[in-house]
Amino acid sequence: MSRTASITVGQGADVRNRILETASELFYKQGVRAVGVDLVVEKAGVAKTSLYRHFGTKDDLVAAFLEREDQDFWGHWDSVTAQHQDNARAELDAHLGWIGERVGRPHYRGCPQINVAAEFPEADHPARKIAEAHKREMRRRLKVIAEHLDVAAPDELAGQLAVLINGAFVSSQIFEPGEATPLLRRTAEALISTGEASRSRPSRRQ
Repeated sequence: MSRTASITVGQGADVRNRILETASELFYKQGVRAVGVDLVVEKAGVAKTSLYRHFGTKDDLVAAFLEREDQDFWGHWDSVTAQHQDNARAELDAHLGWIGERVGRPHYRGCPQINVAAEFPEADHPARKIAEAHKREMRRRLKVIAEHLDVAAPDELAGQLAVLINGAFVSSQIFEPGEATPLLRRTAEALISTGEASRSRPSRRQ
């Protein structure tokens, strides 16, 4: 590749990143349906043709926004998991710590995937598919953790933890400062204790 071609490719990537960064901020703050492509190109300082060159439709831009959020969320999750590979309880506790910190931020507006899924009820919408895949992946990862805990029903615990975390994502406005993390941790501990008790309780013979 020639130097001129390399510069052109690099500039194209910069424009795409600028559009996506701008759109992501607007979508998260104002909602996807409230933000049109005209506002995105105005705030990004690019031509509308540039937006459609990198993202064929607004739906494609929304999908890219969610994929970007996915990468950020799972990247953080993976870095925490790597620090607690031999201790599932400590791993869960650490996840609840950073999630609690996230939902306690002053300008937190909820989980992007939940927000977008609420705006697009159509099951075949590309953004909704990404949002649903994100939530299925969370439950899968929670089940992996639950399987390493001494509980009777790991899949049930994973579902309970998923409800707990997703509930925190949509309840940030009711938390007092600093409340989210200890609340998440205490609730998770209660769920685990119940699961452990169920495992240790002898079954009744008919």
